[in-house]
Amino acid sequence: MSDQPRTPDDLFLKRLDALYCTDPNGRLVCTNEWDWRPAPRFHLMRTAQGPIFRCRTDVPEEVVSRLGELCRTEPLDRAFEKQPVHRDRYLEILAEHAAVEKLWSGPSYRAVRDPFPAATATLVTPENAALLQDGFEDWLPDIPHRQPFLAVVKEGRAVSICASVRITAAVHCAGVETHADHRRSGHAAQAVAAWARAVRSLGAAPFYSTSWDNIASQGVARRLDMELAGVDFHVT
Repeated sequence: MSDQPRTPDDLFLKRLDALYCTDPNGRLVCTNEWDWRPAPRFHLMRTAQGPIFRCRTDVPEEVVSRLGELCRTEPLDRAFEKQPVHRDRYLEILAEHAAVEKLWSGPSYRAVRDPFPAATATLVTPENAALLQDGFEDWLPDIPHRQPFLAVVKEGRAVSICASVRITAAVHCAGVETHADHRRSGHAAQAVAAWARAVRSLGAAPFYSTSWDNIASQGVARRLDMELAGVDFHVT
């Protein structure tokens, strides 16, 4: 057995980089979205090959160094715990810099093959944007910027949507929503499957992430036989 330390898969590094705009030193500036939202102060992705972490531009170098020392000792194990081993220490160190405002954690999945079942969905464009009326109006400004944008349509209206909300040439990350009146009917899995197929046709890797408390969303990933890529933990 090799004594060389394992390093994260290059695709997982590209996935984390796809989530954010960064400065030349790899520090987080903002989210990689057309409307540039604030980035968290600290993002850790635990993978079976090793941890990947990034810090925001305003986090002092001394704090980054201390966080990095802890990150590098996270266990290498696919049986991920919901929270990092050093969760409390991360929060303590970050709290010395500024008050912790928000904490988020959840699994990240990758579609490594065209999902089953074959999905029928409609590509949403500015020309058929009316499909999003009656429930998805907040997504209307996103249509030109979040392609591929797929919708499961019933009676002329979208009931579930899946779109690329973070995009690079190598990686697309999914954003998903299902109308409250149409949940638990398999529509989300259908939308995600169609989206993943569209992303793979572009030569990019589709990633699908959710929070630990969103059991239904985790069920979609299992139904589509997605591979668990790692677990995200980020703090604002």
